Amino acid sequence: MKLPVIKHLLDFIEQNDVDFVHETIETLEALTESPALKDEELDVIGELISNLYGAVEVDKLIKEGTPKKEALNDFMKRVLGSIDQ
Repeated sequence: MKLPVIKHLLDFIEQNDVDFVHETIETLEALTESPALKDEELDVIGELISNLYGAVEVDKLIKEGTPKKEALNDFMKRVLGSIDQ
């Protein structure tokens, strides 16, 4: 996951709606079922999906009242903590 990408997606959500991101996730997940895709392409799509889910999660934290910067930092700490385990 890349924090700059998640920040950019958060800006998109603020200007539009989180439903667009959910629909994009569904589309990309459906695309991963194509047998025509190479492993490298699946890796890229997987990274995109991860960033989209990250943005949705951070957006949820913000809507629950967490300041944006704190929500981003908390989310990334959780991600890094789960990788360390």
